[in-house]
Amino acid sequence: MPEIREEVIIFLVSVVTGTMLRLVYQSIVVFRQLVEHSLLIIGIEDIFFWLGAALYVFVQIYHTSDGSIRWYFILGLVFGTLFCEAVIRRFTKG
Repeated sequence: MPEIREEVIIFLVSVVTGTMLRLVYQSIVVFRQLVEHSLLIIGIEDIFFWLGAALYVFVQIYHTSDGSIRWYFILGLVFGTLFCEAVIRRFTKG
């Protein structure tokens, strides 16, 4: 069982992971606004993004908690993604 310090570090890593995933997807969205895409290409881009995101999250879980899915890792992913979304909305609506 990990100690509280280890759990906090894992939580912070998962927050950064969630933030990175949201930033990568936002860069895809910006690219789509700059270059016109068909629905097929958008679908293919999304498939590659989600496959890459799944692989990235798997590797992060494997390295931080030896492959055990911890509730605070999932919570950190959600928190990081929501935090990044709030920042993006703040800067794009201003």
